[in-house]
Formats: sequence, C-alpha cells, structure tokens
Amino acid sequence: MGTYRSAVSALALALGVAAGAGAAQAEDIVIAHVYGKTGALEAYAKQSHTGLMMGLEYATDGTMEIDGNKIVVIEKDTQLKPDIGKAALAEAYGDDDAVLAVGPVSSGVALAMLPVAEEYEKILLVEPAVADSITGENWNRYVFRTGRNSSQDAISNAVALGKDGVKIATLAQDYAFGRDGVAAFREALDGTGAELVFEEYVPTDTQDFTASAQRIFDALKDEEGRKFLFIIWAGGNNPIGKINAMDPSRFGIEIATGGNILAAMAAYKDLPGMEGATYYYYEIPENPINDWLVKEHQARFNEPPDFFTAGGMAAGIAVVEALRKAGSTDTEDLIAAMEGMEFETPKGKMVFRPEDHQALQSMYHFKIRVDPDVAWGIPELVEELKIEDMDIPIRN
Repeated sequence: MGTYRSAVSALALALGVAAGAGAAQAEDIVIAHVYGKTGALEAYAKQSHTGLMMGLEYATDGTMEIDGNKIVVIEKDTQLKPDIGKAALAEAYGDDDAVLAVGPVSSGVALAMLPVAEEYEKILLVEPAVADSITGENWNRYVFRTGRNSSQDAISNAVALGKDGVKIATLAQDYAFGRDGVAAFREALDGTGAELVFEEYVPTDTQDFTASAQRIFDALKDEEGRKFLFIIWAGGNNPIGKINAMDPSRFGIEIATGGNILAAMAAYKDLPGMEGATYYYYEIPENPINDWLVKEHQARFNEPPDFFTAGGMAAGIAVVEALRKAGSTDTEDLIAAMEGMEFETPKGKMVFRPEDHQALQSMYHFKIRVDPDVAWGIPELVEELKIEDMDIPIRN
C-alpha cells in the first residue's frame, strides 16, 4: 500500500487503539464523515451531516445497525483546506479503520482527497462537492458520488435558459466548482440556440462586485434579444442581491441561477419569475422517503429540510444499501455491489453509473414564486428532468 500507510498502521497497532473511534468494537462498522464543519460552507456542512445521520436512521429502521453490527459515525473537520482534508481522510482510513468515508463539502478539498482513497484502497463517497473533475479526469475506482455534478447542474439549467437568440454571461467563483460549472454550462448550451458571450471569475471571498458587474453589463448591454447573467456560487456572500441592487434591468439583463439553501434564496424574493434548475427543494419530490424527511425534520428542528440535507440523506441510504448488498465491509465487495446500484432517496431513484460511479438522478426546472408569508423565493416546479432526460457526459 505504500510506506506511509504501513507506518500509520504500525503506529495504530502499537498504540492498541483506533484514534478517534472512541469505544468502537471489532464488530462495529465505522463510517467517517470528513467535511468542512468550520469555514464559509459551514451551513452546507451542518445540513449534510444532519441528512447523513437521518439517512442512516431511515435505512436501518432506526436501529443504526446492519445485520446486528452497529454503525459508528466519526466526524473530521477539513476546515475547507485541501491539506487538512487529505490528512483527515488518511487518519480516518489508517488510524480509525473506517470502512468508508463520506464527504467533503468543497470541490477543492475533494480533489485533494481522491488520491488518499486510492492509496488506502477504500471508498470515498463524495457528497456534496460538485466539480465534474471529481468523477472526471481526477477520478479513481474508489470514488463514488451521490451529489450532483457540474454537468447535471449545467444541463438542467441549460434546459431552463437555453432558447434561440438568448445571450448569457456567467459569474462564478475562481476555483474548481466555478470553473467546472461554467465549462459544463458552456458545453450544455451548445445546440440550444443560446450563446455564452462572457465569463467572469472572482475569488471566493469577494465582497465588492462593482467592477465585475460593470464588465458583465458592458458585455451584454448592446446584445439583441433576451439577456441573462447566470450566477454560479457556493457559500456566503452570494452576489445576487448586490448585483440586483445595481439594476441590471436597465440594460435588459435578467439574473438567473440554480437552486441553493433556503437562507440564500431569501434574495430570490426580489426576482419573481426567475427561472433555473435545482437539485432539491423540499416541496418538489413526491415519494415516501421525502415525506418522511420533511415530517421528521420539521418535528425535530422546527424547519423544513434544506438543499444539502437531502444529499446527506441520499449518501446515508446509499451506504446502508451498499453494505447490505455486499454482505461485507470489504472494499472490492462494496465496489461490485455499488456499480450500477439503484437506490431510493428523497429525490426518488438514483443510480451509480458503472463507468464513473456518478449518481444519475432527477433535477428540477423551476420558476420563482413569491409569497409574502415565506422568507425565501419559492422554486415552483416547471418540469422534472429525469435520468433519461439528461445525457450526462462521462469525462474520465
């Protein structure tokens, strides 16, 4: 496996303890959740962990056991730093003897973690990091993903916005999530009749969007036809409200974006009729699992489940289904069980594509409706884009 792994294993054996696993016994099934508990994506992380635990609970009928073996979940904080994420995953596999790991939140951290899964020959179930390259050029056979990828985001949003004569500019964060998202969106627009005419990238910690907005306005203002600024953004300081305050409508420019967490969608209230596509909104899917999630989440937390809660739950269900199907915690048995595996989630059916282990799944074309009694813009369903409706490229 390599000298690093051997050294870690020897150290754990010498200490006679699995660091961080606490009172885990030999028959326990240790799952590591390696994710950015602190930092700019903390809200996403909290939802993801809540969903993961609820998914494990749901799939085990509340026992948190599989065939009498207890599921033990250990948490490790990446702090949204690739080097820390890489070390935390190595620790989970090597010291804590985790059967598999779930996470992380950030695409940049995920890309750093992929080689660790390959080194230790253990599964990393990516949720919710989005960049195409995770199940694309940087992928290895130990990587699976329940989260949607950039292409799924892009294709569904291209369906919403891509019409003859439409001109689009993009604003995205300057790292893997933003770059991969725009690249996939550009490709998805091909053949729709729409044209991507300008791309703007900014650092993730940008506070002042004045210069970026002016460049975007200058690029679009003299274009004919319907014009959109499509924003791809993760985490805090979402620019939608700030740019909308600059009145892009005076140039005939409409703002468009995908789904987001409920707090971020408060800014959507100023954009009634805005169209886009989303991964999840709690009122859209109609199935027993989503019914259970909405009811239980409301009862426990006095609020509906959010965007990343559904993803975390999908990951938890996938873990249990894989372990049951494999009848083993052996990595090769799990890979064989998971390739092509179909499983039900709050969104309905997902399928792990054998070629790249990406979960194929529905996406939802929406239009924003405003209700004065609701704190966010409500994404009302226009059309469910099912697995068979989207040709998601294989990029590895």
